[in-house]
Amino acid sequence: MSNKLALASVDRDKLPQHLAVIMDGNGRWASDRGMPRTFGHKQGVEATKRLVTAARDVGIEHLTIYGFSTENWARPKDEVDVLMGLLKSYFNAEISELHRANIRIRVIGNKGDFSRDIAALLDRSETLTAQNSGMTLCVALSYGGRNEIVASVQSLAARVAAGELAADEITADMVATGLETADLPDPDLIIRTSGEQRLSNFLLWQAAYAELYFDPVLWPDYSAEHLATALNVFANRERRFGGLKAQTAL
Repeated sequence: MSNKLALASVDRDKLPQHLAVIMDGNGRWASDRGMPRTFGHKQGVEATKRLVTAARDVGIEHLTIYGFSTENWARPKDEVDVLMGLLKSYFNAEISELHRANIRIRVIGNKGDFSRDIAALLDRSETLTAQNSGMTLCVALSYGGRNEIVASVQSLAARVAAGELAADEITADMVATGLETADLPDPDLIIRTSGEQRLSNFLLWQAAYAELYFDPVLWPDYSAEHLATALNVFANRERRFGGLKAQTAL
């Protein structure tokens, strides 16, 4: 089914401004087929390409994907090596197409954890697409929400220690400004695949009022139809943001 047909039912007036996705289930998808986990990761890259294309086609302004967490470094070395190879291949193969599609790439997380060639590739991708005005594709790599919050708080603590700021002057907005996503709106909708129902250290501060949608589909099988279903569920939710009066999805 084409993206146009799959997304035809989506109400474009009730889209999340910022969609975030935890792409889970590659390993189980491969195990179900008697294949190594690395085979699932390779197929997961294809699902990621489908998601980016569908999100752009439907009109999502900001898309953040959880590509590699700080905890993922603890996986077996051969699996991490395959993931690093897939990361390089994805950016090398897709950067020109993403640039032509007017997509801006943002990378959050600790680039210093990666090899020099990968870190340079990530920097080059951000620089090349920095002036693009279409959808922002934010890729979380070696990213952890707790680390991000701690870094912001440490920066504020340093200002307090230097006498530039009083502790009781610290606000939530100040903490948010110190996060890596300070130039992006908070996510309106967070999707996680594979049926797991947790955030796994992803956008912990930013997710305070996000709608959560848990899809049982394993990531390599994710399609525009799955995205359309999630967006339609979002469009029909009432968002109160802690108040009593329901608000529209946006």
